[in-house]
Amino acid sequence: MVSPATAQTKLAGLQPPASGSAGDPAFDAAEIDAIGRLGPWPPPLAADPSNRVSGNPEAAALGRLLFADPRLSPDGAVACTSCHDPAKAFADGRPRSRARVEGRRNAPGLVDVRFNRWFGWDGGDDTLWAMSLRPILDPREIGGSIAGLAGLLRSDPIMAAGYARSFGRDPAAMSDPALAVDAAKALAAFQETLVSPRTPFDAFRDALLTGDTAAAAKLPAAARRGARLFVGRGNCALCHGGPRLSHGEFADVGVPFFTADGVDSGRHGGLKALRDSPYTLLGPWSDDPARSTAVTTRHVEPQHRNFGEFRVPALRGVAATAPYMHDGSKATLRDVVRYYSTLDLDRLHADGETILKPLGLSESEIDDLVAFLEALSPVP
Repeated sequence: MVSPATAQTKLAGLQPPASGSAGDPAFDAAEIDAIGRLGPWPPPLAADPSNRVSGNPEAAALGRLLFADPRLSPDGAVACTSCHDPAKAFADGRPRSRARVEGRRNAPGLVDVRFNRWFGWDGGDDTLWAMSLRPILDPREIGGSIAGLAGLLRSDPIMAAGYARSFGRDPAAMSDPALAVDAAKALAAFQETLVSPRTPFDAFRDALLTGDTAAAAKLPAAARRGARLFVGRGNCALCHGGPRLSHGEFADVGVPFFTADGVDSGRHGGLKALRDSPYTLLGPWSDDPARSTAVTTRHVEPQHRNFGEFRVPALRGVAATAPYMHDGSKATLRDVVRYYSTLDLDRLHADGETILKPLGLSESEIDDLVAFLEALSPVP
């Protein structure tokens, strides 16, 4: 890999004509470095030390069966796929998810979920397996039970055999709580396999770093201009940085947290749920005896500024997961970009973000930024 300065020299042919934004952007060394930080992809895959079957193909196969099985619900009416449809990038395409009842939030896609530090819009779980158990037990979502989940693993011959292969023990000999947590860990092992493929942006990013002018020019000019906005004047990479294009934390971006049935406190409520849950990295169900990944969980606590904060979503595959925002209030990527272009600072929580400002984009710049965001999804 060459240095950004050397790559800049090699890419000197990508120069904008006198017409400015209508042309092809030249990238300076700082821009090349900033774009380089949005990769490489895919990242190394590390096992979750809190889940003994993380990375286990047998457990992933069991988790795949559980994920699509409506018997997780007491009446056989709702499965994980009800809100996380594989045909819709494991989202559901609705503004707000609907399982047993319509929820307050948009169902996030699950592709690349293994790379999260916190799970759910509010970060109410600190592991993928805990996040997998929560909707099963929530009466508004799947509405199942510990006993029902354990009973399914014992009574279904295929699942019982899959459990024995995955965990090396007979489900008939296990308690209901232990079986339910193991089912959640198998679900997590399946979701860990949902890693997005490389995209047109990745090919461009790699070419940019090596100074390959011809390969870099294969990304449409509008998307290249959008990349420059993303790492430059738009300052989008401040929150949507790194290979996943998210720092994985939480922010108040001015989307209302008052709902028809009360207040969705976001991260504030999520932290309270985390502290009250037995299914955390600090709890008895973690398979990591050293608690090596539990430092943040041990020290995090709700603060007033956390009201109205929601997880900053990763942007890979974002073209396939409309509508957007935690409440599904933005129907298209153009709506999202226009929202940030005309952001009303008075809508931000008084103790919340201080880094946001209206971008004031022109219509052509909005087009360019949308083109860049679309390039973060694989070609169909």
